[in-house]
Amino acid sequence: MAAPPEDDPPRAHGAPARSVAIHHVRASLRGAERHGVDITALLERAAISPRLLEVPLARVSPQQFARLTKEVWQALDDELQGLGPQPLKVGTFAMMCHAVVHCSPDLRSALDRGSTFYRLFPGGPRFHLEEGLEEEPGEETDAHDEARVVFDFTAFDDPDHYLAESATVVLHRVAGWLIRRRINLTRVEFGYPAPGHALEYDLLYGAPCSFRAPHTALVFDRAVLDQPVLQDEAGLRAFLRRAPGDVLARLDYGSTAAAQVRRLLGQSLPDRMPDPQDIAARLAVSAQTLRRRLAAEGTSFQQIRDQLRRDVAIAALAAGTVSIEDLSHQLGFSEPSAFHRAFKRWTGSAPRSYQPGG
Repeated sequence: MAAPPEDDPPRAHGAPARSVAIHHVRASLRGAERHGVDITALLERAAISPRLLEVPLARVSPQQFARLTKEVWQALDDELQGLGPQPLKVGTFAMMCHAVVHCSPDLRSALDRGSTFYRLFPGGPRFHLEEGLEEEPGEETDAHDEARVVFDFTAFDDPDHYLAESATVVLHRVAGWLIRRRINLTRVEFGYPAPGHALEYDLLYGAPCSFRAPHTALVFDRAVLDQPVLQDEAGLRAFLRRAPGDVLARLDYGSTAAAQVRRLLGQSLPDRMPDPQDIAARLAVSAQTLRRRLAAEGTSFQQIRDQLRRDVAIAALAAGTVSIEDLSHQLGFSEPSAFHRAFKRWTGSAPRSYQPGG
C-alpha cells in the first residue's frame, strides 16, 4: 500500500471529495512523534502548513492527507503509523490484497482470509467475521440476517481512536471494492465513548453509529457475504496505485437528501452555484419538501453549500491551481473579500495560509 496517490482527488458519485479535519492530521502524526520523527518535515512534504495544527477548525484536502499518510508510513516503515504493538512493514496491506483477490470466491471467504493473513503478524490488526447471532430469549431482532466484522484494538496504544477509525474505514472500502458495489452499513458500533469529533463519523461511514458498545464492529446485511469477488490482477494493480487516496477517501453516500444535494451542487461547479429551487427541481420535489428532508437529517441547503465550497476551496488553494480572486468567483461570491470572510469562518484561517508556502 506504499504506492503514491494519483494527482486527481478521490471523488464519490460526482461530488468533490470531503476535506479532512485537522484532528485526523494530528492523530495520524502521534505515532511518528513518539518515535522522534521530525513532524514539521512530514507536514511540509505533504504540503500542509504546520501552523494549521494549532487551528481547531482547520482542514486539509484528501490529497494532502493521503500524502501525509504515505510520508508517515515511509518514515516509520509501518502501516500502523507507530500506534501498534509492533511495526507492520510497508507492503503488508498489498500482500493481503493479493491473497484475498486470487484465492477468494466470495466476500465471506475474502474476509476470513484477510483475518487469517493479519494473524500471521504479531502486531497486525485483529478482526473476525460473525454471522447470524443468536437472539436473546424474548428478543425479536434481525440479528440472524446480519453479518458483523468485529475488531479487537486492545493491543494498540491509540488514545485518539485513529487506528480504530482507519481500520474500519479501510476494511469497508476494500470489501466494497472486492465485490464492485457499495456495502450499505446497517450500523457501526464502537467500543469506546463518543469522541469530540464524533460528527465526522457520518462522513466516514454514512450509517448510524453507537458508542460504548462491547466491541467495535461493522454491521451489514448477511446476504452481502455471498457476493462474488469480481476483482482481478489488473484491477488490483490500479487499486494499489491509487492507494492510499481512494482507500482513505471520505465518501458521500447517495441515499440521503444531503448527499444528493451535495452531489448536484458539485456537478454544477465551476460554471455556477445553483439555488435551492434549482436543486429541488432536479430532485423532482418542491423547495419546501427538500428543506424539510434536510432539516430531518440535521442540516440545511446553506450548510451543505458552505461545506462544499469549503472543501473545493481547500483542495484548489492547496494545489495552487487557481488564484484567490478566480476561486471566489467560481464559488459564487460577489467579491474576493466576501470569500475571505467566509473561508476564515469555515476554517479559522485566511485563504493564503492554505496556498503553497502560505
